[in-house]
Amino acid sequence: MTPPRSLLFVPGGRPEMLAKVARSRPDAVVVDLEDAVAPDAKDGAREAAVATLGAERPGAGTVLLRVNAPGTPWHGADLDAAARACAEGALDGVVLPKYEHAPQLGVLRAALPAGTRVIVGLETALGVADARPLLAERPDAAYFGAEDYIADLGGRRSTAGTEVLYARSGVCLAAHLSGVAALDQAVVAVRDGEAFRVDAEQGREIGYRGKICLHPLQVELAHEIFTPSPAEVDHARAVLQAAEQGVGVVDGQMVDAVHVTLARGVLARAGEEG
Repeated sequence: MTPPRSLLFVPGGRPEMLAKVARSRPDAVVVDLEDAVAPDAKDGAREAAVATLGAERPGAGTVLLRVNAPGTPWHGADLDAAARACAEGALDGVVLPKYEHAPQLGVLRAALPAGTRVIVGLETALGVADARPLLAERPDAAYFGAEDYIADLGGRRSTAGTEVLYARSGVCLAAHLSGVAALDQAVVAVRDGEAFRVDAEQGREIGYRGKICLHPLQVELAHEIFTPSPAEVDHARAVLQAAEQGVGVVDGQMVDAVHVTLARGVLARAGEEG
């Protein structure tokens, strides 16, 4: 699975919103049956979402369904519906929230058709603490859920975000060590483009490959930030060219092995081989 730069969530109880997804062209869209749906509306939302997806796929590269977490009353029915939709081609995969125990991923995969894509959410204290062994099970991607994580701890979210920096960095590190694409936390101020930009830049600097989006306005910003700019690509090419001569200098800075690694990463994200 190519790491999505944007993971746009659409409430499962509002399936009519899926028709508008193509306007923002997210890399992946997630129909959310979990946080976005009230407990007494879960069954109706599941039926409506699956019916809508079966009638017409939304305009996104990848279409996923976020099921309710294991242990909830709705998980089994969500998983059965997702398996049928994947088998029929209406879905590409499933998002598993609040992933805390490695067997949960095995059970999920066993219930789904072979090759179904799975993204997991590390968004509880236990999930974040056990990120390395959990991601060693190799899901297709993992996201860090800051809001649920800090709620689980009993903390409080701040604009600066220092209260989740340790967990945010740890999830990204664990994902990297397991070869799993890491997707960054959501920005709940959905109409504050500058807040999203700042947060996404921080996530990119940590090492995230994409970001959760809660509004179509955030998708374009995510694509801008998680796609190398022409200037970055040109610099990366210059670094590799200079490195061919041994240790070189580009833009007044010495080029050595670590800069070559960084340059190759930039070109890989731009779709080029370094």
